[in-house]
Amino acid sequence: MNREDDLRPLIEAAYRDRALLKDPAHERAVLRAVELLDQGELRVAERRDDGAEAGDWVTHAWVKEAILLYFAVRGMERITVGPFEFHDKIPLKHGLDRAGVRVVPPGVVRYGAFLEPGTIVMPGYVNIGARVGSGTMVDTWATVGSCAQIGKDCHLSGGVGIGGVLEPPGARPVIVEDGVFIGSRVVVVEGVVIEHEAVIGTGVVLTSSTPVIDVTGSEVVEWKGRVPARSVVIPGVRPKRFPAGEFGVPCALIIGQRSASTDRKVSLNAALRDFGVPV
Repeated sequence: MNREDDLRPLIEAAYRDRALLKDPAHERAVLRAVELLDQGELRVAERRDDGAEAGDWVTHAWVKEAILLYFAVRGMERITVGPFEFHDKIPLKHGLDRAGVRVVPPGVVRYGAFLEPGTIVMPGYVNIGARVGSGTMVDTWATVGSCAQIGKDCHLSGGVGIGGVLEPPGARPVIVEDGVFIGSRVVVVEGVVIEHEAVIGTGVVLTSSTPVIDVTGSEVVEWKGRVPARSVVIPGVRPKRFPAGEFGVPCALIIGQRSASTDRKVSLNAALRDFGVPV
């Protein structure tokens, strides 16, 4: 069983009725789906480029169902790595040298995550179902949550928290497209999409309901759940009236765009210089 047509019906049926996991065929389908995730031959979400939905992302709910069922079929086991001991249901990822990726101790990548060649994981964490593109660095104590999709040539600075989205299965995971720079201690959760080559300054918190406000023009333009491509974003506060009075609530401010006249690295440096974004 290698093809979606073989695996998907068995996984979807078992997700509706867990008793089917006692059937070896259904269990094998779950194990095979997670194996294909680990090998990069399946992914939880991918970009659509088909007409009306062009540029958006589609989530494969059945693949997330396979991950959830994987927890059900796996038993707890003791895992030892040198002097370190773990007790978990999911093994660590193996074959990092053959995959051409660098994981610095005590960085952890769980089985079922996929790292493209050239990925660097400092002492951070990449969870099951996540995918990280080539040339991307997951810096110290940064975390890539379950099913998150991180593009190529990104930098997740120290302490960045990319949230996991496993349930409900149809919910979109966090998406970080190619060439994005995310500053220290940024939090991105609830299926937010950061479009290509955006720059997110230190301390920004992005949830599905966080207002992302473009303040570069004569009138405010507001987004939610998405940061437009090449935007330079910093933390902000917007006043909101409550019964007890008026208080500032968090938002994110788009204060400019990366320059199109320079290449990616120069543009990044210029953006940080020109707009004074701390990273």
